[in-house]
Amino acid sequence: MVDVLDEAGLLPAIVFIFSRAGCDAAVAQCLAGGLRLTSPAEAEEIRLIAETRCASIAPEDLDVVGYWGFVDALVRGVAAHHAGMLPAFKETVEEAFARGLVKVVFATETLALGINMPARSVVLEKLVKWDGSHHVDITPGEYTQLTGRAGRRGIDSEGHAVVLGRGDLDPMALAGLASKRLYPLRSAFRPTYNMAVNLVAQVGRVRAREVLETSFAQFQADRGVVGLARQAQSHAEAMEGYAEAMACHLGDFGEYFALRRELSDRERGVHRAGAAARRQQAAASLQGLSVGDVVAVPGGRRSTYAVVVDPGAHGGFEGARPMVLTTEREVRRLSVQEVGDGVRSVGRLRVPKGFSPRAASHRRDLAATLRGEIAAGRITGVAPSRRRGHPVAEDEDEAIAALRRQLRAHPCHQCPDREEHARWAERWYRLEGEHRSLVRRIEGRTGSIAIVFDRICDVLVTLGYLAADDEGGTVVTDEGRWLRRLYAENDLLLAECLRRGAWAELDVPGLAAAVSAVVYSARRDDRDRSPAVPGGPSSRLGIALDATTRIWSELDDLESARRIESTQPLDLGLVAPVHRWAAGRGLDAVLRDADLAAGDFVRWCKQVVDVLDQVAKAAPDARLRETARKAVAAVRRGVVAYAGT
Repeated sequence: MVDVLDEAGLLPAIVFIFSRAGCDAAVAQCLAGGLRLTSPAEAEEIRLIAETRCASIAPEDLDVVGYWGFVDALVRGVAAHHAGMLPAFKETVEEAFARGLVKVVFATETLALGINMPARSVVLEKLVKWDGSHHVDITPGEYTQLTGRAGRRGIDSEGHAVVLGRGDLDPMALAGLASKRLYPLRSAFRPTYNMAVNLVAQVGRVRAREVLETSFAQFQADRGVVGLARQAQSHAEAMEGYAEAMACHLGDFGEYFALRRELSDRERGVHRAGAAARRQQAAASLQGLSVGDVVAVPGGRRSTYAVVVDPGAHGGFEGARPMVLTTEREVRRLSVQEVGDGVRSVGRLRVPKGFSPRAASHRRDLAATLRGEIAAGRITGVAPSRRRGHPVAEDEDEAIAALRRQLRAHPCHQCPDREEHARWAERWYRLEGEHRSLVRRIEGRTGSIAIVFDRICDVLVTLGYLAADDEGGTVVTDEGRWLRRLYAENDLLLAECLRRGAWAELDVPGLAAAVSAVVYSARRDDRDRSPAVPGGPSSRLGIALDATTRIWSELDDLESARRIESTQPLDLGLVAPVHRWAAGRGLDAVLRDADLAAGDFVRWCKQVVDVLDQVAKAAPDARLRETARKAVAAVRRGVVAYAGT
């Protein structure tokens, strides 16, 4: 694709790929294909920009954040741009592209918003994107926003929008996207607890309600319910058909399918735990090797033997990456990803002093010595066997074993049409989830914006943030006055944690970690729901997180009873990384066991700092305010401190 664009004179180009991993993979493909779009002078200028922009990154963090691979692609004129990258990396790409040095940028759709990167062409990889729960077609508005980046002001007389041809591409649908110019406005407005106390404090509850009833969001809510109701009716009819198709004459197939799903969920949990254990075992086998160790490396049906020529003790957050020489004179670095369950040391070999892996004669002589030792039988052994199945045997999990017994004992298990029924049950299950979500949306719109405001005020009255005055009106209490200073998404949860002293005994790293649990939300549904808590469940942090969870549960009950959109649940996935960072650990140690990109870590840390700053001003306890101020400084350091907005 890049070659075709280059030949047609359509570079520089922005290629929109609706996936971070897809953007990174596209850059890797260009490098593997030997693509180079820059002159030596341009490459040198790009390198200078990168060094200047990334000068604030500590030298020991450069490997951790992938700096060298980033610069290698950049000087060839190719780069990615997405939210998982460090802000310094994104700024480097933006400057180099704006100066016409970088020729192709593979970007997610966030690049279309507010960033000046003039391109002659814009390429859309496809016309479908993931919206967080489903794959959906891009809208005409999104198409116009993305392709509107094509054409450099003052340079190009026209811009070019390119859509990659695929088998499922509908030319008529594409023409419709490109020609439509009227886009519906969508209001994202919804009342919050912080908004409610501020409105009541400024204009009173009655006047605030009147203002909300005239909002654009209320107008849209009234118009949108009819279409949603039709969709809900269609769902209900389809679900009835699915239920009939999955009916089994031997028993309740819905009950049987629920057992199958629960068993599948538990097995996936065991598999994830096993994968983590294998990775840890592989990393441990690579750690501590020394020059001269002969190792057996798993590979295919047979293992290969290699001698360690560099232990690679500092391999970044992926662990050690020792350099080895194989019997075939190949020099390579081993990584956790390629050694299966790990390597095993099977002997020792003297490596000549001054050995250089770059010298062909050195490689030849040492490989010959290694083959001779193996042939003489002085080095024996086999690589660790490649395990089949999960490292944690499924039948050892009592819950899984019990579910399997229940499954086999269920009458529907013997049905000859069992798998056919299961396919219809799967369709019913998926549609039922969509239907429940749709019904909640209808209920939310049917209850007007003003009614939602009333329900929020009722919760605040129940909790003591608002109170009735002598004249029958509503006033803000003392506690409500400091709720006015908390404007984070989970404002009420934060306020309750502060009021009840859930975080009062925490130290600086602990407070930062606790705040991260309220702020953070993992990108994927397969997030780890029970990550390790520093110090364990009985530590001060563990006790504080337990108290925070109980408070969230009480608020969730209050909101559910009043049909209010629930406060976002806690996510502990960032607790350990933020605790390490606030305790002064390096980026390598922070990200080593975290499934988190460096750019994402920085972005979430900035949000944690923002909330800590609010806590430092709003907490009723002076000691906690001081701890929050110190926590701001502890988190706002290194790559977090130097990150752009």
